[in-house]
Amino acid sequence: MVGPLKPTPQASFLKRTTVIPLLLIALLCSLSYSLGLWQNRRAAADAGGGGGTTNLQCTHYTPTQINTTALDFSSHHSAAAVTDFVRTYPPCAAKYMEYTPCEDARRSLKFKRDRLIYRERHCPGKGDLLKCRVPAPHGYRTPLKWPASRDLVWYANVPHKELTVEKAEQNWIRYEGDRFRFPGGGTMFPNGADAYIDDIGKLINLADGSIRTAIDTGCGVASWGGYLLSRDILTVSFAPRDTHEAQVQFALERGVPALIGVLASKRLPYPSRAFDMAHCSRCLIPWDQYDGVYLMEVDRVLRPGGYWILSGPPIRWKKHWKGWQRTREDLNGEQTAIENVAKSLCWKKLVEQGDIAIWQKPTNHLECKAHRKITRNPPFCPAQDPDKAWYTNIETCLTPLPEVSDNQEIAGGKLAKWPQRLNSIPPRISRGTVEGVTDEIFQQDSQLWKRRVSYYRTVNNQLGQAGRYRNLLDMNAYLGGFAAALVKDPVWVMNVVPAEAKINTLGAIYERGLIGTYQNWCEAMSTYPRTYDLIHSDSVFMLYNNRCKMEDILLEMDRILRPEGSVIIRDDVDILVKEEDHKWVELGQSDC
Repeated sequence: MVGPLKPTPQASFLKRTTVIPLLLIALLCSLSYSLGLWQNRRAAADAGGGGGTTNLQCTHYTPTQINTTALDFSSHHSAAAVTDFVRTYPPCAAKYMEYTPCEDARRSLKFKRDRLIYRERHCPGKGDLLKCRVPAPHGYRTPLKWPASRDLVWYANVPHKELTVEKAEQNWIRYEGDRFRFPGGGTMFPNGADAYIDDIGKLINLADGSIRTAIDTGCGVASWGGYLLSRDILTVSFAPRDTHEAQVQFALERGVPALIGVLASKRLPYPSRAFDMAHCSRCLIPWDQYDGVYLMEVDRVLRPGGYWILSGPPIRWKKHWKGWQRTREDLNGEQTAIENVAKSLCWKKLVEQGDIAIWQKPTNHLECKAHRKITRNPPFCPAQDPDKAWYTNIETCLTPLPEVSDNQEIAGGKLAKWPQRLNSIPPRISRGTVEGVTDEIFQQDSQLWKRRVSYYRTVNNQLGQAGRYRNLLDMNAYLGGFAAALVKDPVWVMNVVPAEAKINTLGAIYERGLIGTYQNWCEAMSTYPRTYDLIHSDSVFMLYNNRCKMEDILLEMDRILRPEGSVIIRDDVDILVKEEDHKWVELGQSDC
């Protein structure tokens, strides 16, 4: 057996003389590394955080850009800078707990009362913007879950008893201890909205899916829209902020879609051909005045073949004239004027039965144009964008429908019935009238949002809890994919297409059977504080970069978000951290 070799004296000397320089080199390397590490930590501390970041390339999906590659939802991109300090915003004074910046009662007094112009949107200037957080009322409680919220609302959340007195005989609302109860009544349906809707359903078909979107003008507490939801009909209810204190606020607290709005001098903030049905139940809109301009605006937003339903004065005036405290001559003159305006719009009166009258808009304008050769009152509107409806003046003219080749064709294209309508290609897209959006892009966008919403449920488990959320807002909806992916949940989504968006897609959203509105996010939304349970913001800050301050958009989001509500932001990280040299808000990582 051979044992280990014993080292010679020469070998030992060579080993020592080789190791010493190596030790010196290792020591110098260690010192160099330590010095570099110390400098790096000092630089990170000077930047206000704890460590550097690496900028990695990632695919960012904007509302107008679709990538069909496999999605990776994990965070790859972190903020390139961190904050020096966090700016905080104090609560506003208690008097602002129901503050609606663009419908402020005191500011409105500076504007004309004629045609209710003073009740339109009049937003504060930059110097008058509040830099504080709108508080909730004392005793605020989480709203009841849908569908219980349709009938019950906590008194502390909307502490106004005026309507319980003013509308006591009309069964609108009752005060019961710590809550309000909504029996479903209305001025013209004291027996309840359900029975009233059943009466309408005997006159037109509400059950076959051909009627999906509706608009309720002068909605009260939105019981009509609230009870249509059980029939899969989605209604936008609107009313001004007026002496009927908090009527729209009650609607929203109940979990019913609603906005503050008024028919005055500006177009309603919806595209043309948006609604299958329009409704007025004693809404106090002077349809016969101003050359019938308000009915012309209803005609613009009503779909070809859509219905206009009117109940209340002057319908059935021969029975009700004494109770309405008006003369027979006055009421007869009003109804005659309304009938004449409807006829001039080429509408057909389908029926007048009991307290309800229904007209139908033609499916195209072939015959109407032939009639215009005889009478030009009102004329067709000159060349214009009928979908342009953000601070756009109402015109006394008839909005022309898209051209057709024969009288059987539906102008703008035939819509599928609900629920097939949701995923069918919207006619505006299939006909190529939405710039840059093809059938393929629409389908890809739908699949993309199904995957994205599925991912959202993993990072926000409350989104998957039935009843946790009810009122949702998509601040930059594009084609409505976010809302479409949630359609089976007990929620509704207000889809906003910003007025500054390069492509106006709101008409296509309505053709899917969804609802929405136009909005400039440099201004406040026409809604009350604490409207939404969840706000979804996709590329909003990128769109408004250099248009207005990010802090004002975030304060508006805070105003309209309910306590314990959630916000999902998808945006360009560099835009988010750039604002005011990264010093006003602390941001974490952002998903690509």
